[in-house]
Amino acid sequence: MRLIFFLLIMTFSMAATAQNKQLLYNFDDLPQTLLLNPGAETNFDMHFGVPFFSQIHLSAGSSGVNMYDIFKDDGGSINDRIKESLHKLSRKDFFTINQQLEIFSIGWRDNKRRYYTAGVYQEMDAIVYFPKDPALLAYEGNKDYIGKNFDFSDAAFTADVLNVFHIGFTNYYSKDLNYGFRGKIYSGVFNAHSVDNQGVFRTELSPEGPNLYRHYMSNVDVLIKTAGWADLEDSKDDMSNRELMSNLVKKAFLGGNVGLGLDAGFTWYPSDQYRVTGSILDIGFMRQTNNVENYRYYGDYQTDGIELLFPGTREYWDEWEDDLDRNLKDETLTNSYTTWRPVKLNASIDYGFSENAEPCNCYRPMGRRRYFNHLGAQFFAIKRPRGLNYATTIYYDRTFNENFRGKITYTADSFSFSNIGLLVSAKLSNFNVYLAADNLLDYTNLARAQNASIQIGFQLMFSRE
Repeated sequence: MRLIFFLLIMTFSMAATAQNKQLLYNFDDLPQTLLLNPGAETNFDMHFGVPFFSQIHLSAGSSGVNMYDIFKDDGGSINDRIKESLHKLSRKDFFTINQQLEIFSIGWRDNKRRYYTAGVYQEMDAIVYFPKDPALLAYEGNKDYIGKNFDFSDAAFTADVLNVFHIGFTNYYSKDLNYGFRGKIYSGVFNAHSVDNQGVFRTELSPEGPNLYRHYMSNVDVLIKTAGWADLEDSKDDMSNRELMSNLVKKAFLGGNVGLGLDAGFTWYPSDQYRVTGSILDIGFMRQTNNVENYRYYGDYQTDGIELLFPGTREYWDEWEDDLDRNLKDETLTNSYTTWRPVKLNASIDYGFSENAEPCNCYRPMGRRRYFNHLGAQFFAIKRPRGLNYATTIYYDRTFNENFRGKITYTADSFSFSNIGLLVSAKLSNFNVYLAADNLLDYTNLARAQNASIQIGFQLMFSRE
């Protein structure tokens, strides 16, 4: 039972990655680099993404434990390993998943060397913080924690499924500076949001009372906000698969909750061989007004008439639930609410060497010389409910010829200090395909992986003669 409970916590959290795309950042042979920096430099004059296949991205991670920590064959007890993992994790540890699918993408350069882009992509992003105190209470019980507060604020998560409609431009300002902006309209399919919960559970000795223990739940106020789910839940038994899909597509294409966002970025050359770039992404919000259901549980509770047992029988839990319902209040609300997008920051510096002197390929659109090799460092941060998460990357970027290029990265982040990634990009005439993957050292045993990421894409790219 304890094993099942712990695995449910991990499974719920994982189903509930990081958004760092260090392999694509500064990779100016691909249009996807403009999604990470609208002020990026590019080496083509027009592109068309293959619909639904120009970018497929999936990443997932756990900052604290992995499955190997639970199931490794070390001669010990699995219950001991679960207990060790529970105590190893903190309320700041998290589980996360991010998925992106580029539905449509197009870009073109005008006579003044400005590059315009437009497109639509679908995204799912979720982060669940490990509920340390509630998990410890449910797994080990309160027997050994007399006088300790179990804090319900440890429980926090956010989840979004949405479409993003975007249009932007990259402006050639001078041979030393490029900058760009992108406007976004967010079309929400589903949102779940629960942060800033409060309340404590506490057990104290009370030998003078009718029971040896007295249990308190004080200042409890737990709120889970949802949008885009209520109508699906209410009509799930009456809705066919076709109707369900039609409902989801309608929400994805501006038929549900909407919001606005902005990206900005730049590329600056302090000298021919040095390049400095930066971007800030998803400065935006969503107003959740349609199909809103918010579930609030609040109040105070005290009992010394029964002794809390973890785990208990079904009859025991029914009795305790009835007792809670007499003391704590629950409400279902339909109040609109605003959610903020997870703002992301990128910054980098790199050094180019071994000049590429091929006659047709020796100058960038900005007028700078090209180099076969680049060594660089990149910094990434993302705003999450409990602060910023960071990642630092060093990379080597190699152009082998006009048709084949690769990039290798080493990244240290909240998940691990051994993340090796590889990107390869190949062209056949005007057709391009790329493949990128992170954490290559863990692919021989994915159970050990703290996180994993894979990206693939296909597009047509054209350059002026």
